[in-house]
Amino acid sequence: MKRKIFVLITASLLIAGCRQNPNRPKGIDYTQFVNPFIGTGSVDSLSLSGSNFPGACLPFGLVQLSPDTREYPDDPCSGYDYKDTTILGFSHTHLNGTGCPDLYDFLFMPYGGDIKWKAGSDDGSTAGFRSKYRHETEKATPGYYGVTLDDYHIKAEMTATEHCGMHRYTFADKNPYHLIVDLDHSLVRNSPYRYCKIISAEVRVVDNKTIEGYRIISGWAKLRKVYFRAEFSRPFDSHVFKAGQYEFANVPIANHSELKIVMNFNKDNDKPLIVKVGISSVSAEGAKQNLDAEIKDFDFEKIALSAKESWNKELACIDIEGTDKQKSIFYTGLYHLFIQPNNIADVSGNYLSTDNSIKKAPDKKHYSTFSLWDTYRAAHPLYTLVQENRTTGFINSMLRQYKTYGYLPIWQLWGTDTYCMIGSHAIPTIVDAYFKGIKGIDWKLAYEAVKASSTTDHKNAPFNLLDKYGYFPEDLQTQSVSLQLEIAYDDWCVAQMAKKMGFEDDYKYFMKRSGFYKNLFDAKIGFFRAKDSKGAWLEPFNPLAYGGNGGYPFTEGNAWQYLWYVPQDVYGFIDLMGGNDKFTQKLDSFFTLEAKPGDVNGNASGFIGQYAHGNEPSHHIVYLYDFTNEPWKAQYYSAKILNELYNDKHSGYSGNEDCGQMSAWYIFSAMGFYPVNPANSVYCFGSPQLKHATINLANGKQFKIITNNAGGSNVYVQKILLNGKPYEKNFITHKDIMNGGVLEFFMGNMPNKKMATYEKPLVISQ
Repeated sequence: MKRKIFVLITASLLIAGCRQNPNRPKGIDYTQFVNPFIGTGSVDSLSLSGSNFPGACLPFGLVQLSPDTREYPDDPCSGYDYKDTTILGFSHTHLNGTGCPDLYDFLFMPYGGDIKWKAGSDDGSTAGFRSKYRHETEKATPGYYGVTLDDYHIKAEMTATEHCGMHRYTFADKNPYHLIVDLDHSLVRNSPYRYCKIISAEVRVVDNKTIEGYRIISGWAKLRKVYFRAEFSRPFDSHVFKAGQYEFANVPIANHSELKIVMNFNKDNDKPLIVKVGISSVSAEGAKQNLDAEIKDFDFEKIALSAKESWNKELACIDIEGTDKQKSIFYTGLYHLFIQPNNIADVSGNYLSTDNSIKKAPDKKHYSTFSLWDTYRAAHPLYTLVQENRTTGFINSMLRQYKTYGYLPIWQLWGTDTYCMIGSHAIPTIVDAYFKGIKGIDWKLAYEAVKASSTTDHKNAPFNLLDKYGYFPEDLQTQSVSLQLEIAYDDWCVAQMAKKMGFEDDYKYFMKRSGFYKNLFDAKIGFFRAKDSKGAWLEPFNPLAYGGNGGYPFTEGNAWQYLWYVPQDVYGFIDLMGGNDKFTQKLDSFFTLEAKPGDVNGNASGFIGQYAHGNEPSHHIVYLYDFTNEPWKAQYYSAKILNELYNDKHSGYSGNEDCGQMSAWYIFSAMGFYPVNPANSVYCFGSPQLKHATINLANGKQFKIITNNAGGSNVYVQKILLNGKPYEKNFITHKDIMNGGVLEFFMGNMPNKKMATYEKPLVISQ
């Protein structure tokens, strides 16, 4: 029998939007349940795992100090693969679970022996400054990473503050050692579909204990300038620059697009070498100010303990009781959810605006890394429950882009838009927050932004075509079906906000356009499919065939997976499909029709029939059964996904973690509910897996979920109580949760067919 753990925590501080109540027992360490190695490596070369990194960071911080096992990271995009056997070094910025690589700024690597400039091969067969390592010596907890570099017998440890990284290197003997700082380390250079170039890099030796510099780099983020300042606990004896093919010893400064510096430590190596590094997206002065403010000395243990305390304060927002495995997946999920969006403003509040001017954020927070195509679905709704204050900061940061671009972020990285993915899903994120009463936002400006983002043509959003044809013709706009469906949902969101704010004409316009999804539904075959500009269906049509990110009507999915993307009008879509019985039969087919290997591309994984949990278009589909007369099937399939497509090992996710979305699905679903429509404040029921869960709300109240007879084959809900009274609905509202109280499920191993008479989910609850 698995050991089960009960944690009851209530505390008293409002920490960045995560409320902890006054009766919290002291001394609970939530970080013990977090395993940063979950999602860092696939089971085999054909499967995905999460693309997570194991290194040190703070909640929503600028710095992610983590090992890189690839010289030119590409897949996984985190730069680290658990299956690799060598480490190249430790860079200060990383992306968490994304499908595109970038960042990897300022790689540091200690080593012994002769000076080496090359990294060696990724598999370790070619010697360089990279080193072999073993997982037996590797340790990661929130805010800390450590490993032994076997080739040099160096123990390397990392910790972090919001804007800074801290290294501690313990050497095996008194022999001379070196530390290389590589400003040329970045993503893969020879990719046919990505462009990366170091435009310029500079390092200046301030004195024999301090260096500083910057690099200007293009990549997924089109152009970034990032600064650093590194201070050492003891002096280096000499240094050498390598600029392209040239070497310069002991000169004070070097500038080149291929730049590295090696510092030599010839004495006192019986003592650990500690390095503190400040990072800034704004200026060299900003990097120095960040370092001066956050790390005042070389006390590594103090910084690591502070990082651990910061994580404990954030992770305390939800208290759960469950098995060891459930707790590990759940709290690691919260940890991954809280890594981003990242505050790219300096401690002064200065940030680089999208118009390249330096501005100051009043709250000293300017967030970026908005993976909105993924995170609007569940991550942002979860933030409104457990990070209410930060949600204000997220939205205000999005609105700053609107002021310069004229529309909201699509996929924003390092303060600028990458235009990755489709739709304008800052819109549902903002509309959701509006209806939930999130404070501190200029809602007049917010409405102006969501309307402009739905009317101003921009990349992958030619609204002139939509207004002209009533659909996106595939011969004029690729990814047309997916784009049509996703923009229809965004339009519905704009319409709801317009109605609430009294803009009746706007409401009518956007509600009409939100119904345009019907124009691409072929009733003869029962699928959405593409038309050309003459109104003809595109042939041939194969509902199993996949698209990627262009050149095909569907985005990272197929016609089966996008068939169900009408979260704003589920009942209207059921009618379009021919009624409840036909809808349910088609949904049954979806979960049982096996994928064919020839039809599946690299964006699809985690299959149950055609359901692909490894990518986001499928995430809400399980819960559509709540809109039918067979809600117990939502219970069955949600339990199946929770128990089969997540684990507490390095292969923990069935696809890219995508900046917290995969984790948010688990967190919501393990508690027993999920937002099918992320902007209507309604959560549909599934199969709760945790014995207890308590959400510590920002208003000081608690919402408790109790699951009787949880686990094993007891995946079906038999009865529900809300605050002790019978509750005959297949959903709960955000208002119910924010009022506090107790939701109680009683589980069994057979469906309760009486739930067919329970009230079905609301279209909108505001």
